[in-house]
Amino acid sequence: MRLLLATLILMMGTISAEAQWLDRPTSGIPRSPDGKPDLTAPAPRGPDGKPDLTGIWNGPNPVSRPDPANAQAWVDDLLRQRRQDYFRGRPFFQCLPSGPESGRFAGWKRILQTPAALAILNDDLTYRVIHMDGRELEAKPAPSWMGYSVGRWDGDTLVVNSVGFNDKTWLNDAGLPHTEALRVTERYRRRDVGHLEVEVTYTDPATYAKPWGFTANMALAADTEMLEAVCERSSQLWTGSVSDASSSAVTVSPDMLARYVGVYSGVWGGNKRTVEVSLSGGQLIVKIPGGTIAGDESRPLVPLSQTLFEGLGLGYQFMVNENGIATDVVEIHISGPYRYPRQP
Repeated sequence: MRLLLATLILMMGTISAEAQWLDRPTSGIPRSPDGKPDLTAPAPRGPDGKPDLTGIWNGPNPVSRPDPANAQAWVDDLLRQRRQDYFRGRPFFQCLPSGPESGRFAGWKRILQTPAALAILNDDLTYRVIHMDGRELEAKPAPSWMGYSVGRWDGDTLVVNSVGFNDKTWLNDAGLPHTEALRVTERYRRRDVGHLEVEVTYTDPATYAKPWGFTANMALAADTEMLEAVCERSSQLWTGSVSDASSSAVTVSPDMLARYVGVYSGVWGGNKRTVEVSLSGGQLIVKIPGGTIAGDESRPLVPLSQTLFEGLGLGYQFMVNENGIATDVVEIHISGPYRYPRQP
């Protein structure tokens, strides 16, 4: 129990609360007669006639389903180790740049577009520069956290090619790795004033047999301003592992475990979330369909008490009725407890 709570408390230091200015009118955007931004109006264009991507954007984490068989054999071993360590090596948790990680195509960011370069400023104070002056990609750029990017227009689509990433970053929050041979291709399409679509493709033959990717959808954050969200406490302070938690596990009878099996649904961060609890080999397993960019997420549960379990850094507290049957499960996370009722 102490291990779980200490891990969750320390994780809180790696994530700042999201808050934006609520009344900061955005100039230069079309508005309806009532003064509200007209987000479906045609996309603005720059002096060269190309869509202007300038603005503050925000969006949810993108979802992708790379084929597990696409990865080289060594990837599974590395993913297993990263889960064992509660993902403490994730650059985001270490207050380091996330580089090409899929999560970088979500959240708050400001785009500044000029004819010679396009800059993407992230709320964690990292940034990217996309060169638009006609240059070619460097053949052997020095490896860096954010890579080296060159963009060009294909009609109304901005095509960005990036290379030169170091191998310290991940491709998603589940720990998918890459090598320095990684190449990232992005295709930006601003459909109208309020919507920006980004199609991302990862190519890294040393890690994956074929390219894979996802599509991120961003929305213009009109009439507000982006505030910083700075990592202030690194995961270097985290202690313990899944093995440590298992060694301090208590015994829960198979009959009691069976009473927790079922499907629970609720809302996590504004999005619907389903938690499927099953029993296999005397251990409870939580499955979260679509829980990671790699697909479904499974978490073996370690009992810390008769009703409280640890699952790869998250807590699961089962709420029971007078007959000992679970009616809800509470998922304990750094952003707060989330209670999911059991489905019939």
